[in-house]
Amino acid sequence: MEERDIVTTVGRSDPQPADSGGSKEYPIRTGCDRGLCHQAVGRQDRQLNTYDWLADVPGNADDTDLVEVQFKHTRKGYYHNVNHLELKKGDIVAVEASPGHDIGVVTLTGRLVKLQIKKANLKSADDIKRIYRIARETDIQKFREAKAREHATMIESRMIAKGLGLDMKIGDVEYQGDGNKAIFYYIADERVDFRQLIKDLAAAFHVRIEMKQIGARQEAGRIGGTGPCGRELCCATWMKNFVSVSTSAARFQDISLNPQKLAGMCAKLKCCLNYEVDEYVEAGRKMLGKDVILQTQDADYYHFKSDILAGLVTYSTDKNIAANLETISVQRAREIAEMNRQGEKPLSLQEDGHVKPVKHHVDLAGGDISRFDKAKKKKKKKPAGKPSDGPKAEAKKGDDQKADAKKAGPKKTDNKKTEPKKEDHAKE
Repeated sequence: MEERDIVTTVGRSDPQPADSGGSKEYPIRTGCDRGLCHQAVGRQDRQLNTYDWLADVPGNADDTDLVEVQFKHTRKGYYHNVNHLELKKGDIVAVEASPGHDIGVVTLTGRLVKLQIKKANLKSADDIKRIYRIARETDIQKFREAKAREHATMIESRMIAKGLGLDMKIGDVEYQGDGNKAIFYYIADERVDFRQLIKDLAAAFHVRIEMKQIGARQEAGRIGGTGPCGRELCCATWMKNFVSVSTSAARFQDISLNPQKLAGMCAKLKCCLNYEVDEYVEAGRKMLGKDVILQTQDADYYHFKSDILAGLVTYSTDKNIAANLETISVQRAREIAEMNRQGEKPLSLQEDGHVKPVKHHVDLAGGDISRFDKAKKKKKKKPAGKPSDGPKAEAKKGDDQKADAKKAGPKKTDNKKTEPKKEDHAKE
């Protein structure tokens, strides 16, 4: 996009030529001069990207010769631009290494590099090396050849470590840009004696070996991914220093202690549990204890739940279930607790004294459950004159008669003995 300047006059919405009369004139810049240059501020395809909000400030790049260079995944280094090269974000450069040189990508220039060095705790000046040159075609070709061997090297190194019986996991391998050195990143719960492993790796790959231990969080940051919140992992975008996370942070924020929800991609507790815990702790000091019972003239109220940041507390008339819930502010709860200490009981929890009718809990299981049964309808008997529908109908009819007989009960019999009547024979 071609850059051009448009001069606008204060108080007018239409652009005016630069030589026209007016009170004040301001140039409107377009393109990279507006501070939205894709080379300096835009997103990139690498972890730990830094937003350079000083990219459009005049003289920012000339303020310091320090440059931030990023290598594979989250590994970064800081170098002096001793040759005063015109570097911008995205340039591939060859930097000093021990031994040889390494190939990286420029990710930040200007004043923000000083803040990044302070954040990385680089106190020694020997840790900051030099930038040799912008990478040539031969440098990039050798760099690609070294990168092509990384996966096969990692698989073979795992087999060598397994053969030595070492309790460790080699998670990644990174070759130096010139191919003379390889960094092996491994994870181990305990101290590992890998002196023999280094000898075997050097004999197998014929390069200088460097072992670097990382944790589960660092491994997740190197691999990258998307968290349950839908955003990129914090350890892959901006987080460098990892602070220990405990379950007490979840308790302060009233988060359910479900291990599946509290664990992140690294199978450890999520780092974001610590982001707001200080605010919750400070706001939680203003809340009443959960064991405090508020007494009013209509009922006693027990703590049910609380919204710490909003300063609202919900009370229930039942200690175990949610019954007649009342939500009040923390100030009102403290006022009622102070009144109870003095032996007074307010009319209700509400500030205006409005009495809410108390609804008693109805136990549905304690009632008569037979009320849900339907009354059985008596079947109509068929007339005697109609023919039967077959042997099945006759059997069903017989069963119905037996059932009716059982319902009617045993027949009552008369205990009086009946004597046979004597018939008078007429004499002829």
